[in-house]
Amino acid sequence: MKAAISTHVWTTGPSQELKKYFIKNKIDKLLWISHPLTYHERLDSSGHETYSKGKQTKRHYKKIKKIPSLLSYLKDVYLNIFYVLKSKEKYNIYVGFDNLNAFAGWILKKLGRTKKSVYYVVDYVPIRFENKILNSIYHKVESFCAVHCDETWNLSKRMVKARDEFKGLNPNKCGLQKELQMGVWFDEIKRYSFNKINHNQLVFMGHIMEKQGVQYVLDAVPSIIKKIHQFKFLIIGDGEYISTLKEKVKELEIEKYITFTGYIKDDKKIEELISRSALAVALYDTKERKRNWTYYTDPGKIKAYLGAGTPVLTTNVPHNSHDIADKKCGMIVDLNPESISKAVIAMLNDKKLLRKYRENAAAYAKNFDWNVLFGGVLADPT
Repeated sequence: MKAAISTHVWTTGPSQELKKYFIKNKIDKLLWISHPLTYHERLDSSGHETYSKGKQTKRHYKKIKKIPSLLSYLKDVYLNIFYVLKSKEKYNIYVGFDNLNAFAGWILKKLGRTKKSVYYVVDYVPIRFENKILNSIYHKVESFCAVHCDETWNLSKRMVKARDEFKGLNPNKCGLQKELQMGVWFDEIKRYSFNKINHNQLVFMGHIMEKQGVQYVLDAVPSIIKKIHQFKFLIIGDGEYISTLKEKVKELEIEKYITFTGYIKDDKKIEELISRSALAVALYDTKERKRNWTYYTDPGKIKAYLGAGTPVLTTNVPHNSHDIADKKCGMIVDLNPESISKAVIAMLNDKKLLRKYRENAAAYAKNFDWNVLFGGVLADPT
């Protein structure tokens, strides 16, 4: 088995998990190619790594200069092809994360350097760019990859329907379409027994932006603390909206109930904080679908919560929100303080209910272990 992966990197995601899967399974050869999604002082290098039987044999990254985005993306396509050709290997599979990396895979298939080209779609939104010309170009490349790559791995079935609805792209005209949701390394997560968690703690984890809806939770806190005096809201992460949230905390005079951790680099520490919390929150903007990034994808945050055995409150936006509610490992709430406070109070005040939901959350997440998900799409002979 010889595989190549090409990705744009901003934070950790499915591309790193697929890399980990191949390394854990000690495949014969793995070529990992990564480029910054956008130029940033934290991500200012582009390069590649090679692995043989799970051991790294080469690592080469080079500092890049900030250039116009269009030129940067064209450069990345060129580098994908260059690194594969330079490796002098023929790969069983090339997986391109996003359409430009997948386009390079199609070229490499034509050149006979990969047997199978895969387009892994980690996000989809009909109006990705407000500039109509740029949006049109992006979706033409996106549709081309869905048609001409051997397989397309979509984070949700909604992506397939959206191409048909908004771009007139019938699935029967595309390469093989597979659903590959976000997952967790289930056996690597430490889940705490019910008597070792903070029964009054709600947790949020993620990039702190206005669209994440944390402000609605803060507005709900005055109502919550009337019923749950020991209530705590733990906010993990950082972002451009955090100063606004801190001001709101002061205005509402709820400082003693709120903890901002800031950015935490250690994933294990984050997992522990989530697992020790009683309940988690993942709110998403319910704006029009054409501009809604969450509606068509599969938020990794929700799987991270559930993998830690922590039930989640979410809005009716993610594709699996109703499945989560039906399986009783989470609840759907509206994007307003009244709905949020009602759900938090109902869950935290009923320990029997909370215990059951935590058990259900872990059982549900087990179905989305990365070993199961990747093993399924890679083992399928079609």
